[in-house]
Amino acid sequence: MPVRDSRGARAGAERLRDELNEPLGRAPKPPPASVRLAPLARWGGRLVVAALVVGAGALYWRVTTPRPTNVATIPFSAIATVAPAAPAASAPVVKVFPPQANGAVSVVSNGAPAAPAANGPEIIDVAQALGRQPAAAGDGRLIEASKYGPLPRIAADGARPSQVYARPFAETAITRGAPRIAVFVGGLGLDPETTATAISRLPANVSLGFAPYGLDLSRIAARARGAGHEIWLQAPMEGVAGPAPGPHTLNAKASEAKNQDSLHWLMGRFVGYVGISNYLGGKFTADPTAVSPVLAEIARRGLIYLDDGSSALSKVGDLAPGLNLKAGCADVIAEGDIDGALARAEDIARRRGAAIVVANALPLTVDHVARWASGLENRGFALAPVSALVSAQSERTAGASR
Repeated sequence: MPVRDSRGARAGAERLRDELNEPLGRAPKPPPASVRLAPLARWGGRLVVAALVVGAGALYWRVTTPRPTNVATIPFSAIATVAPAAPAASAPVVKVFPPQANGAVSVVSNGAPAAPAANGPEIIDVAQALGRQPAAAGDGRLIEASKYGPLPRIAADGARPSQVYARPFAETAITRGAPRIAVFVGGLGLDPETTATAISRLPANVSLGFAPYGLDLSRIAARARGAGHEIWLQAPMEGVAGPAPGPHTLNAKASEAKNQDSLHWLMGRFVGYVGISNYLGGKFTADPTAVSPVLAEIARRGLIYLDDGSSALSKVGDLAPGLNLKAGCADVIAEGDIDGALARAEDIARRRGAAIVVANALPLTVDHVARWASGLENRGFALAPVSALVSAQSERTAGASR
C-alpha cells in the first residue's frame, strides 16, 4: 500500500484550489471596496466623536468660566433722552437688565478692546433691551419711568412739558396785531406716507397730533419735532356709538384705576408732546365722573388739553378751571369742504381775534391746508401753534370766572 507524503498532499490541494479560483488563467477578483474600507470607516467615526466631545467641552468652559466685569447703575431718565449712538468698531460688549424698583437699570460691560473685525463686537441698544423705543425728542427732567415707558411729568425745577415742548410763537413786523389762526392736523403716525408728507409740507407752525397705535412713534415724533412742529398725543375715548377705536380706550363705565392705567399706556407711546387731545369721546367727555380724574392726571403731569369740538355735550371746558388744567376747544372742524372750513376760520379770527382749526391727516386735507397756509400772512393773518391759542383761551376763561 503506497505511503502518502503529507507535504505533497497539501501542495496538491493548493494547486487544485488555484485551478478552481483561476479558471482559464484569470486572476481572482479583489474584494469589494466596502470590505476594504470598513476599517477606515470605523476609525474615522471614532475620530469625529472624539472631536465633538472636545469641542463641547471647550464651549462649556467658555460659557461657564466667569470673566471680569464692571457694573454701573444708570437712571432710566438719563438713558431715555439719548438716542443710541452709531456702533463703533471699538465698542465693548454691553448687557442691560430690566429696571429696578427705583426706576434704574443695570448696565454690565466687559470693557475689553474691540474684537477682530470678523467677529465684530456685540452691541445691545439700551432702549431696545428694555423693550422700549428711544425717547429721542425728550427732556430728561420731564420723564418719569413706568412699566409702559417714559411718562411726562413736571420737573423738579417746575418746568412743564407744555412749556418746554411748545413751539415758540413771536409776532413779526407783518403779523403784529393780526388775527391768529392755529391748525391741528391729527391722525398722524398710522400711514407712513401721509405722515411724512404732513411733516415735510405743512408749515412748522401747524401742530401735529399722533395716534397712539402707529409703529415706530418715537422716531416719527422726533422727526416731526426736528422739523419744527409742535406735537400732541391723541387719546382715544368712548364715543356715543360704535366700537372702541382701539385698545386702552378711555371708557365711561371703566373704574378710575382702569382709566388711569389706560391713560398711562397711551402717554408712554412716545415723548415730546405738549398736551393731549381727544379722539372721539362724545360719551366719555360728557360724563364728569369719568372724565374728571383723567383731566386731573393730565394737569398733574404738566400737560394742556385740546377738545376737538366734535361733541357739544363735552364737559371739559367747565371742569378744566377747577382742575388747574389749561384747556381749549376747536372752533372749526375741517372736513368735507376743506376750503370752506378754512374760510370760516378766517371769519371767526377776524371777529374774535383767534380761531383753532382741527383737521384729519388725509392726503387731500394736507394739500389744501398747505396751499391755504402759504398765503395766510398776505391775507392779514398770523399762523400760530395750537398751544399758544389754548393758553390764551384758558386765560380768558379763567379771567371770566373770577
